[in-house]
Amino acid sequence: MKEILLLKLGELVLKGLNRRVFEDTLLKNLRRRLSPLGRFDLRARQSTIVITPLSEDVDMDEAADRVGRVFGIATYSRAGVAKKNMESILETGKTYLAPVLEAARTFKVEAKRADKTFPLKSPQICEEMGGFLLEQFPHLSVDVHHPDVTVYVEVRDFGAYVHGNPVRGAGGIPVGTGGKAAVLISGGIDSPVAAWQMARRGLELTAVHFASPPYTSERAEQKVVDLLEQVGQWSGRIRMFTMPFAHIQEEIRDKCPEELFTLLMRRFMMRIAERVARREGCEALITGESLGQVASQTLQAICCTDAVVSMPVFRPLIGSDKADIVATARRIGTFEISIEPYEDCCTVFTPKHPRTHPHLQALEEAELALDCEALIDESFENARVRLIGGPAQGKEGSL
Repeated sequence: MKEILLLKLGELVLKGLNRRVFEDTLLKNLRRRLSPLGRFDLRARQSTIVITPLSEDVDMDEAADRVGRVFGIATYSRAGVAKKNMESILETGKTYLAPVLEAARTFKVEAKRADKTFPLKSPQICEEMGGFLLEQFPHLSVDVHHPDVTVYVEVRDFGAYVHGNPVRGAGGIPVGTGGKAAVLISGGIDSPVAAWQMARRGLELTAVHFASPPYTSERAEQKVVDLLEQVGQWSGRIRMFTMPFAHIQEEIRDKCPEELFTLLMRRFMMRIAERVARREGCEALITGESLGQVASQTLQAICCTDAVVSMPVFRPLIGSDKADIVATARRIGTFEISIEPYEDCCTVFTPKHPRTHPHLQALEEAELALDCEALIDESFENARVRLIGGPAQGKEGSL
């Protein structure tokens, strides 16, 4: 039996005159994500995208999994294809949904007749399908309020389809419709979640990671690559910039007050990330900070770190508690990677008593002992860039 994927659009249906731009970007993202699996026909009409495989050997399990990670899709379903007559629709429902109906106790039928030339109206389609399935599966009973399975019949301009309960999609809006932003990425739990949440709002991601060898290992950097590969399954391709940071940390350690170490490092990170962002055509920075979670994330500390950049800084986790963040990390598959026990540059020079309510003037005075521009230039001279996802996956180069 021929099988297709039915994708339902989410908030894209609320867009006005520019809705076509969002749909075209979504179709492009879907084609890119599915292209390694084979050839597909993609058709968008009536707030639905129909994906039809053009060869028999397509892995539909993998195709469905990939579609479920594309932002802009509210729900998706694998559906059996029927001819546009009730005899074919009934037979398709019986055959295609047999495994789920045999395992269920209750069901109901919902029909959508988008093709108004079809002779039966939606209530009549439901009545015929419901009666037919009760005859074919006598153990079933109808429950219109809380059924185990809902059988959906969709009669559209371009075909008739039968499917069971839809699967929740990634939601959001298509990547590429919201511009570009650079995310400061570490090996922790928070920043990958922040990256995912902003990609979900249509942002194309560039990642900036700070490495501090010999204080941090190659495995610590690989952990960040692994995290970005996982985020990239949702966001698409990500350019990752690895910025050397050890010399900056050593200079801060040797020349500045210990209680200001963390904030001074954060200010350098923001300066470097902004320079990378402007180089890559990004219009904002993204961080994984949550208000009050650690000493460098108090309101005063955040104001002091933001003072060194002029572009907007998005903090999608700012009002989230750790349980919320962990729940999202588990959903997107980054949590188990994040808790791997490899060091992070942010924890290498942690002061015993960090300043939680800093004054901007004190930080600016401490930085007078440093040649900030020279240190930043040195980091860029030794930076590395690689592409996460796409045909050049893992290929490294210098700036």
